[in-house]
Amino acid sequence: MKSILLIGLGRFGKHIALHLNHLGHQVMAVDTSEERVEAVLPLVTNAQIGDSTNADFLESLGVRNYDVCIVAIGNNFQSSLETTSLLSELGARFVVSRAATDVQEKFLLHNGADEVVYPEKQLAKWTAIRYSADHILDYIELDENHAMFEIPIPKDWADHSIGELDIRKKFNINIMGIKKSGKLELSISSDTVLKAGDTMLALGSNRNLQKCFHT
Repeated sequence: MKSILLIGLGRFGKHIALHLNHLGHQVMAVDTSEERVEAVLPLVTNAQIGDSTNADFLESLGVRNYDVCIVAIGNNFQSSLETTSLLSELGARFVVSRAATDVQEKFLLHNGADEVVYPEKQLAKWTAIRYSADHILDYIELDENHAMFEIPIPKDWADHSIGELDIRKKFNINIMGIKKSGKLELSISSDTVLKAGDTMLALGSNRNLQKCFHT
């Protein structure tokens, strides 16, 4: 369990609060809007109404005590940038800030953000890959060159074991898990037999995955 300071409770911030709640983390939520703060109260450990660009207010939150500080402000980049910079100056351990453009991403990284999330850009790439190939059910980007695809078991792989197919040697990809009726199995070995109707999680370079599955 981690302690997290979440600043900005618009739609993006509220979704973050919801998922952090499901994961069991301690969350302090902050926004200038009383309505937004009240809306997330059932999802967070504590919440305050306040201006995160005010150094005294931000310092009063004890930003050094949080494992992660997330700046989810989306409608006012000036506030996001000032908040990010102040968090860094006040000694925050790790600052993650939201960007909406490439320029914003660069400014945030140069002004205190340890990492930047760029929801529109990341979702756009996921959508393009996911829906441009009928057989990709899900897609997780690991870095610029590697990803994990969830893909139905190819017909000519069905009823063969991973070792028999020699997938890693032939295609230079790894099968990390098998989904059967929606349940994920991660205990995979060379003896695991692939079955039609199941899906698999394939990990590898984008180039090798595309070559293997013609994505």
